[in-house]
Amino acid sequence: MSTTDTDGIAEAGDDGGESVDSFRTRARAWLADTMPLLPEGTTNHLLSRDDESGERARRLQRLLFDGGFAGICFPVPYGGQGLSLHHQKAFTQESLPYQMPTIFNVPTLSILAPTLLDFGTEEQKVRHIPAMLRGDELWVQFLSEPSGGSDLAGLITRATRDGDVFILNGSKIWSSGAFRSDYSLCLARTDWQVPKHRGLTMFILKIHQPGVEVQQIKMVNGTSEFCQEFFDDVPIPVADVVGEVNDGWTVASRLLYHERNAAGGGSPFVSGAATAGGGHGGQRTDLLELATATGQADDPRVRQLVAEARINDRVHGQLIDRVSTGIRTGALPPAAGALSSLFAATNTERHLDIGLEIAGAAAGAWLAEDSEHWGVNWLFRQGLSLGGGSNEIQRNIISERVLGMPREYAADRDKPFDEVRHN
Repeated sequence: MSTTDTDGIAEAGDDGGESVDSFRTRARAWLADTMPLLPEGTTNHLLSRDDESGERARRLQRLLFDGGFAGICFPVPYGGQGLSLHHQKAFTQESLPYQMPTIFNVPTLSILAPTLLDFGTEEQKVRHIPAMLRGDELWVQFLSEPSGGSDLAGLITRATRDGDVFILNGSKIWSSGAFRSDYSLCLARTDWQVPKHRGLTMFILKIHQPGVEVQQIKMVNGTSEFCQEFFDDVPIPVADVVGEVNDGWTVASRLLYHERNAAGGGSPFVSGAATAGGGHGGQRTDLLELATATGQADDPRVRQLVAEARINDRVHGQLIDRVSTGIRTGALPPAAGALSSLFAATNTERHLDIGLEIAGAAAGAWLAEDSEHWGVNWLFRQGLSLGGGSNEIQRNIISERVLGMPREYAADRDKPFDEVRHN
């Protein structure tokens, strides 16, 4: 197993290369010359909804790569720039007026590529990470299952060893964008006679191949982003095991750390304005724009609501910095990323509630152009409270792994999985 510490992102000036100010100036000029401007009144989040196939995002990602601005915090040997988080933040700030390939942010670059950096073999990293940065490969995670709920370790999709391959059978669900993705990290059970956490293996799985069926799920907001996958005797080469056989929970735990970091806005691998949720804890202006467009900018109650949202965003930004610094310096355990993830989720819920309150009935009925997307967004308000683990899971992580409180009782602890009742 090869491990690379993806927390070891250089501080400003530590990389021995270009200063942040010089990099910012160079990025500003390159963006103006190369990247298309955002149309007035839209965002990268809204544009990504219309980019169903991901082809626009692939083209933009390739522009970044060819210009030397893809993978700013990724190691140079794998196609990145090897620069610091401060360089990445500077680039993100300069990129705000421009179209960016934000589809690649989550999960490809902020969750799955870092997991490969941590646990992939050298061959796996060389084969896939530059392809992600070039825009050639979109990735997705195959973790959740129809019968599993929040108990990821209780999964029943199985991979059976047969010589130089594993044969995969089962189903995964809630896989965002799987229909347009090329590869996944897929967690499957490879040993049923040990406790559930010790019989799992993580695999690199090519999605569009015989034996893999991807079905899109129609959601209440009219989109079909989520997918369910069915596996029927799919061969996976042993060379595509990530980490060690039957030690997939270690890899999955690190993947979930990166997911919490991305959901909470603290990932150093996110480039450009985040697709949702305030991203890096920045100061969103959409509520002020909504209040102005609906003629309520002078209403005392509306002003109070906008101020509340601005304060929450400022707190989020400070929390990201504190937690990220704490994890990097060892003052906090990696599990502390759940703090940022939990706050990001609850803050986004409140932000969307405030937006719907300001927009009023027109948003619920999708009547007014200025406010109709608030009704659509509100339908997805729980999304960030589930991705990366539900709010309840985050609170358990904080209580048990950060505060050191006793673990909840589990009837299946230390029992062989084939003796545990499951669907």
